[in-house]
Amino acid sequence: MEFWKKNLFVCWFGCFATAAGLSQIAPVLPLYIEHLGVQNIEEIEQWSGIAFGVTFIIMAIASPIWGQAADRYGRKPMLLRASLGMAIVITCMGFVQNVYQLVGLRLIQGAVSGFVSAAITLIATQVPKERAGWALGTLSTGAVGGMLLGPLIGGYLAETWGFRSVFYATGTLLMIAFMASFLFVQEEFKPPTKNVLSFREVWSLIPNPRIMITMFVTTFILQLALLSIEPIITVFITQLHVTNHVALISGMVFAASGLANMLAAPQLGKVSDKIGPHKVILVALIAAGLLFIPQAFVTNPWQLMGLRFLLGIAAAGLLPSINTLIMSNTPKSITGRSFGYNQSAQFLGSFGGSLLGGQTAATFGIHYVFFVTGFLLLLNALWVYTTLYKQVSLQPK
Repeated sequence: MEFWKKNLFVCWFGCFATAAGLSQIAPVLPLYIEHLGVQNIEEIEQWSGIAFGVTFIIMAIASPIWGQAADRYGRKPMLLRASLGMAIVITCMGFVQNVYQLVGLRLIQGAVSGFVSAAITLIATQVPKERAGWALGTLSTGAVGGMLLGPLIGGYLAETWGFRSVFYATGTLLMIAFMASFLFVQEEFKPPTKNVLSFREVWSLIPNPRIMITMFVTTFILQLALLSIEPIITVFITQLHVTNHVALISGMVFAASGLANMLAAPQLGKVSDKIGPHKVILVALIAAGLLFIPQAFVTNPWQLMGLRFLLGIAAAGLLPSINTLIMSNTPKSITGRSFGYNQSAQFLGSFGGSLLGGQTAATFGIHYVFFVTGFLLLLNALWVYTTLYKQVSLQPK
C-alpha cells in the first residue's frame, strides 16, 4: 500500500474521533450541567450555550496558529499534539465537579485542537493531484461523519452508561488515534529555511485570492447550515409528538446526515476529479438549499430523517471540493496556513450556526430556521456562480 493511503486511513480515524468528541456532548450537555448542580432552567440554557460555543471560538483563533506551526515543524507533530492533548482534556471532563471546571476544560479543548486541519494538510501535500478529490472526499467523511454521528453516540452512551462515560469513551478513541498516528503516519518533511511569513506575505503568494475568499465563505455558510438545527433539534422533535427517547431519536436524525455523507463523499470526490470541483460545489449548494425548506413542513421524525439523509448527500460534495480548490490554489509552503484559515471559517460557522438556530427559533419559530438556512445556501450558490464558476482554474501550480 502506498504510504499516503495508509496515512489517509489513520487520519480518517483521527478526524472521526476528533469531530465526534466535539459534537457528541451536544445532546447531553444541558443534562450534564444540571447533573453538576445547576438547577435553574435559564441558567442551564445559559451555561449550555457558553460551554458549547467557547470551544469553537477558541478553535477559530487557534487554527491559523497551528497551521503555521504545521508549515514550520511538520504535520505529523501537529497530529500527535492535537490527539494527545484532546485525549487528556476530554477524559478530564468526565471528572469535573462543577460547571466552571467544565467550561474551563472546553476552552482548553479548543486551544489544543487542530487534528483535522493538520490531517487535511498532510494528505493534500502527499496525494497525487489526480486523486485529490477522492482522497479529500474520503478524509472529509471522518470529520463530517464524526460531527453528525457524535450526538447519536453521546445520546446512547449517556442513556446506557451515564453522562461521564461519554467523555471517557471519547478520550479513549483519541488516545487510540494518537497511538495510530505515532506508529503508522509517515512524513518526509523539510523545515523551511525562511523566516515565518506574515499574513500579508502569505496572502500575496496565493495566485487567486478571490477563489480563496469564496471558499472560506462557503465553508462558513455550510457549517452554519449544518449546525443551525443543533440547539433546537430536541425541541423540534418534541413538537412532532415524540415523548419517549427524545435524545436518542434526535441523535438518529443527525446520524442520517452523517451516514449519507460517509457513503457519498468518496464518490462525489471522484466526480469532482472528473468534472471539476467548482461544478460540484454549485450543484451541491443548490440541492442543499432546496432540501432545507421541506424540513419545516414534516409531521414526524422519520420524514425529517429522510430529508436529512438527502441533505447529507448534498453536503458530501462540498467540503472535499472546497479543500481540493484550496489545495490547487495554494503553494505547498503555505498549505498549512491556508487550511488553518479555512478551519477557522468552519469553526466560526459552527458557533454562528448554534446562535442562528437558537435565536431564530426563539424570535420567529423553529420552522423559520429551515427557511433562513435554505435561503443562505441558495444565496451562497448564486455568489459562487458569479464569482467562481467561470474563473476557476485547476492547472498545476
